[in-house]
Amino acid sequence: MHRQRSRHGYGRHEMKGGRGHGRGRHRVRRGDVRSAILALLDDRPMHGYELITELEERTGGRWRPSAGSIYPTLQLLEDEGLATAEEVDGRKVYSLTDAGKEAAPERNEGEQPWEEGDEDSPRFEARKELFKLVGAAKQLARADNDEQLTKAAEILKDARRKLYGILAEE
Repeated sequence: MHRQRSRHGYGRHEMKGGRGHGRGRHRVRRGDVRSAILALLDDRPMHGYELITELEERTGGRWRPSAGSIYPTLQLLEDEGLATAEEVDGRKVYSLTDAGKEAAPERNEGEQPWEEGDEDSPRFEARKELFKLVGAAKQLARADNDEQLTKAAEILKDARRKLYGILAEE
């Protein structure tokens, strides 16, 4: 692997396997982005940012496509007559046309274009659980129940302490 060297040496993300480098996230072929968008829009209409976050959630954080890959692909699908865009609350919400529904990937026993096959790795499992935790915390944050919010804050504090405790074991 060729590493780009900055004026301060190698970037901190490169050496630690951070965003876009090495372990962690993976690159996806252009056709996979297209297939993933078609599959998600086959579920329901979405705007671009929603597609990005949905893919990140469904992959347990392994894949967060950039706006630079999502929006041009949406435009291409629209140009090909596979998707249409409608302005909803100031956002372009995309949905599939009949031709787009035919082009959407077949559902084979739950397989999706974004699935990579590393679901049994500890990294994948931890990220998947983190996204579930964040989802639950977001639901509670929207609640208007002070007692529930107080309990949730204590649980989150305890979880944070335990995670730092694991790091301290090394």
